[in-house]
Amino acid sequence: MTISIAARCERTGAFGVAISSSSPAVGSRCPNVRAGIGAVSSQNVTDPSLGPALLDSLQTGLSALDALAAVSATATHPEYRQLTVVDKNGDAAVYSGEKSLGINAEVTAKNVAAAGNMLANPNVIQAMVDSFNNSSDKELADRLIQALEAGVQAGGEAGPVHSAAVLVATDVSWPTTNLRIDWDEDPIAKLRELYKVWAPQAKDYVTRALNPTSAPSYGVPGDE
Repeated sequence: MTISIAARCERTGAFGVAISSSSPAVGSRCPNVRAGIGAVSSQNVTDPSLGPALLDSLQTGLSALDALAAVSATATHPEYRQLTVVDKNGDAAVYSGEKSLGINAEVTAKNVAAAGNMLANPNVIQAMVDSFNNSSDKELADRLIQALEAGVQAGGEAGPVHSAAVLVATDVSWPTTNLRIDWDEDPIAKLRELYKVWAPQAKDYVTRALNPTSAPSYGVPGDE
């Protein structure tokens, strides 16, 4: 069982995915982002190879819809896969195979695609998209976590979730936010706590990579 949201920030051009699942370590398998290219999630009965394949297709210039059609047509056992895609123009698409588990739903809008399976009710995904669209003044990672929280408030999944993740690409070649809770009784709440620690430092870690001489120190013991 999984809920996820893939999105593009219209203000900054960043791409991100937030996801939560009953399975352990969902962040290691399902979300994928690439700066300037797009955001995707591969879920349900997951084939982790499909996320990179979707991003590669987007990078050739295909739209979200065309990339989704190309990858789902050549995937093995596509009937078990649920895929979300947002491209560099903010166009979004979702594929839910006929064997998507339990109550499943999908919603797309400009700059956002969300989907879920084994849901408590079909309204969960719309609540996530509504939350995302109503928080455009916030940083993308914050908006995506808030969307997961809104999904839980709307009923969430049919059973408990145990892992959650948020992944964001900005304007450098690596994800600038990559936070995971791999196993916990309340992983979305833990993800929120982790984000509160990370958010004030996120840009400093980009500076450390690009120009260490101007990067701030956080007073780590042993580096006096």
